[in-house]
Amino acid sequence: MTKIFVTGATGYIGGDALKTIVDAHPEYEITALVRNTDKGTQVAAQYARVKLVYGDLDSVDLITKEAERADIISNQPRPPPLPDFANADHIPSAKALTAGLGAGQHSPTHPGFLIHTSGTGILLFTDIRAGTYGEASAKIYDDLENVSEVTSLPDDAPHRPVDKIVLAAGTEHGERVKTAIVCPPTIYGTGRGPGNQVSHQLPELCRATLTLGHGIQVGKGKSRWGNVHVRDLSRLYLRLVEEAAAGGSTAEWEGKPGVWGAEGYFFCENGEHEWGEIGGLVAKEAEKLGLIEKGQGVRSLGREEADRCTVWGSALWGANSRARAKRARAVLGWEAVEGVTIEGDVRGTLGREARVLGKVVGHAEVAAGDA
Repeated sequence: MTKIFVTGATGYIGGDALKTIVDAHPEYEITALVRNTDKGTQVAAQYARVKLVYGDLDSVDLITKEAERADIISNQPRPPPLPDFANADHIPSAKALTAGLGAGQHSPTHPGFLIHTSGTGILLFTDIRAGTYGEASAKIYDDLENVSEVTSLPDDAPHRPVDKIVLAAGTEHGERVKTAIVCPPTIYGTGRGPGNQVSHQLPELCRATLTLGHGIQVGKGKSRWGNVHVRDLSRLYLRLVEEAAAGGSTAEWEGKPGVWGAEGYFFCENGEHEWGEIGGLVAKEAEKLGLIEKGQGVRSLGREEADRCTVWGSALWGANSRARAKRARAVLGWEAVEGVTIEGDVRGTLGREARVLGKVVGHAEVAAGDA
């Protein structure tokens, strides 16, 4: 029986991925790391067969032990792209996971697999270095022909320290440890997991717009990010788990191993958006719903103003993060199938944030059936 150890089961990414995996493969034996009994109750209520172990990312002895026992680890401790303070950048737990995989039952004939979640926030370093926010960039990264560029980014790139730990484990102990890094961009859509079901960038943009009473963009609003629906992202995790459960040796691209180790880096996107355009759409929809006064439009924010709206808002809405998900399509046959675009998700996200803030949709819009 395939044994899987998961982190982030009550998180946005991890929770939705867990549902996708459990629905597709109820035969898998899954153990989830949860922080406390409240989190454990959430998981148990939705997945009675999932085993729970209690601890946090600093519980390195526990994490190492569970990694030794597992065939596959799905490490999704917190949604990217938040830097530094985000649990996705937790170095001690990453070291514990890779140490556990490198020990115990794992061998060249029975390797352990680590699927780690990073984020395309790693691509923001150029704009952060230059202090340019809201400007356009023509640079687009890809994870197939030019994967070595992505796996050798500078050390000051967000998420890079943990990426290096994972990549090193997959190359230095490749016979016993197989690694893959999933690098999502802006994620949207309502999650289906037992805990947090809300993403960050678009909801925070909606919240800031409702709070300030006008649309916002950083600088000229020309920065671009890729985007993907959370359910399409979960389908990529499912494909990787299935590949690992099958032994991890089937997919190749031009004769080279294409899933694990030095090449095992996966962007996941279904197009991209310009943040200024999204800011304008949020303002327009908020006006239609009677949530802000008409005619307020979009106002440009500087770096410090954006950071006051949300932590690291200057980079999340103002720096460029452009990448193409070629590897998932080429070697795993992954495709995005959700019909809702990020633009189409704006109205629902606005409504949810309005309810959280205690705001009421305008009566005229409700009567007209627009809300």
